Amino acid sequence: MENNPVPIMKTQTKNPVIVLFILASVFLLCSPFIRAQNSPVASITRFDVKSEYQEQYKKILGNYVLNALSYEHNIMSEAYVEQENQSVIWLFERWDSKKEFDAFRKTATPKALNALAKTALTKPEKTIAVNDLEPITKEQWRTASRKEDSQLTVMLFVDAKSGTEANFIEIYHAAMPEFRSEPGVVTYQLSQFEEDKTQFVTFEKFRSKDAFQYHLNFLPIQPVIDYLNTSIKKQPFQDELHSLIEFAPLIRE
Repeated sequence: MENNPVPIMKTQTKNPVIVLFILASVFLLCSPFIRAQNSPVASITRFDVKSEYQEQYKKILGNYVLNALSYEHNIMSEAYVEQENQSVIWLFERWDSKKEFDAFRKTATPKALNALAKTALTKPEKTIAVNDLEPITKEQWRTASRKEDSQLTVMLFVDAKSGTEANFIEIYHAAMPEFRSEPGVVTYQLSQFEEDKTQFVTFEKFRSKDAFQYHLNFLPIQPVIDYLNTSIKKQPFQDELHSLIEFAPLIRE
């Protein structure tokens, strides 16, 4: 008797429910990566530069800043040396998309900066990723000092005692509108470290030293001063205050 093979039925995979389930699963797996690529980027980078390379490093970093500012997705890019120690250089950056920032980092000027860093730095650069609290707009970031101003920029690192960071944020939330409305303030931003929520940094740009002194005596700052005198890990807090001198500045009006 001849054996006839049993016909094999091909499984249909076009069931719309199954297809939708597969697509939904893929989306859920990919969405964190997609969100990360499209999320804003804010960072502070410190460079410790050998004395013989300082001018060369400033020149290339200045070109980096000016090139970054020409990109649509760049929010701000500024470079500074420390007033008291000009071997320390700081780069501040904000982009509206990590994807666009990564693309910019592959262009010629960032590559030139990375190449010089191999011989010009005394130790590897340090980049701090931050999240801006009550962030300002691109237009506000790019507000330039006036020609007649004698700009003063200060940065304060705050290492809060664990459990007090929410109080610090609340104090600044109440004070920030007052600070930003001061006539001598150009830029005022509080940011929190991504990797350590007890660490913060303020970036404060004033039109003059007198404007800064006015700020220090401004009544709404007192709760901030009280917090800094009682709730940070190491005193005095002024040890973490950095006076900065901008180079490659924005075009002033």
